[in-house]
Amino acid sequence: MIQRIQSIWLLLAAVCGFTTLKTSFYIGSIGTEPANHLTAMSNTWIMILTIVTTTITCVGIFMYKSRAQQLKLVLATIALSVIICVLYFIETQKYAVGGFALTSVIVVAVPVLQILAAIGIYKDEKLIKSVDRLR
Repeated sequence: MIQRIQSIWLLLAAVCGFTTLKTSFYIGSIGTEPANHLTAMSNTWIMILTIVTTTITCVGIFMYKSRAQQLKLVLATIALSVIICVLYFIETQKYAVGGFALTSVIVVAVPVLQILAAIGIYKDEKLIKSVDRLR
C-alpha cells in the first residue's frame, strides 16, 4: 500500500486537502468590515467539494490492487481540485482589499500532488502490461 510512490503522493494530497479546511487562502475585507480569513469552511460549496475530494483521495490510496479504477478516481479528484481552486479565486473577487495568505499554496499543491500520483499509477500500469506481454 504505502510501498509505492503514488500512495505517498495521495497521502500528502489528502493531508493537504484536510489542512485547507482550517488554513486561510485569502485575507481581506469587504467594505468597512474587519479583515476576514477565507478558508474552505467559509463557503459551503468549497467545503463540501474539499471534503469529497479528500475522502476520495483517501479511498484511492487503498485501491492499489485495481490500478485502472485508482487512476480513474485520481483523475476525477484532479478535476474536482481544479474546480475548488477556481471557486477560491471566484470567492476572492468579493473582497475589496486583501491579499493571498502564505498557506494558499496548499490549495494549489493538492492537484499537483494528485497529478504526480496519476503519473505514478500510469507508470505502474504500463510496467505491468509490459511484463504480461513477456509471459
